[in-house]
Amino acid sequence: MPGRLEGKVAVVTGAAGGIGAATVEAFQREGAKVVGVDLLDGAPGDLALSVDVTEELAVQQMYTQVSERFGRIDILFNNAGISPDDDTSVLETTFEAWQRVQDVNLKSVFLCCKHGIPHLLDNDPPSRGSVINTASFVAVMGAATSQISYTASKGGVLSMSRELGVEFARRGVRVNALCPGPVDTPLLRELFAKDPDRAARRLVHVPMGRFGTAEEIANGVLFLASDESSFMTASTFLIDGGLSGAYVTPE
Repeated sequence: MPGRLEGKVAVVTGAAGGIGAATVEAFQREGAKVVGVDLLDGAPGDLALSVDVTEELAVQQMYTQVSERFGRIDILFNNAGISPDDDTSVLETTFEAWQRVQDVNLKSVFLCCKHGIPHLLDNDPPSRGSVINTASFVAVMGAATSQISYTASKGGVLSMSRELGVEFARRGVRVNALCPGPVDTPLLRELFAKDPDRAARRLVHVPMGRFGTAEEIANGVLFLASDESSFMTASTFLIDGGLSGAYVTPE
């Protein structure tokens, strides 16, 4: 039985770990050829590329290389992002820290859409491809622990994804924003090790009482990438254990 992504070619940024790596595995399991992109070497995938996705020329060359290698591109999962320790309150965060987060979390998504979507438009209609941009639950509500540039960047990703979803709907390209809640990733485990109290605040309002797993988020990405979500575009796709719907959490 063919997989849900049989014959598709996907490009996953931020692929070296966490949600990105889990998504590469899920896409491959469902039959896609996957290009794993990361700033670090050794991303998983049928082809691994080391690319700084904040650099426009590098992004252009990345998609050209993928298209030449596999003949087409069908899925963009724009997932690269950072959440550094020096991004805190607006009163404390330096402009340098603000801009670094904006470049990785928002500018890179802009560049990947700008230079990736034209390759999707080269595919035959009516369904030409799917774009999934990683936003966050903090794009729809304030964060319990202040991270001003991260929150602003993810709000930008959400708004941009809506606009792109509307713009390209009748041209056969779907664009959706993935909004994960707190996820058990190496980044979060590092936060727990450094500041358990701050990390615990991320969990207290999650109705399910636990963090999500990278595999659970990847299953959502797989749905958005597949034809099973063929009537979804410009959506806010929350996978957050009920966090955004909770006013208070029962004991």
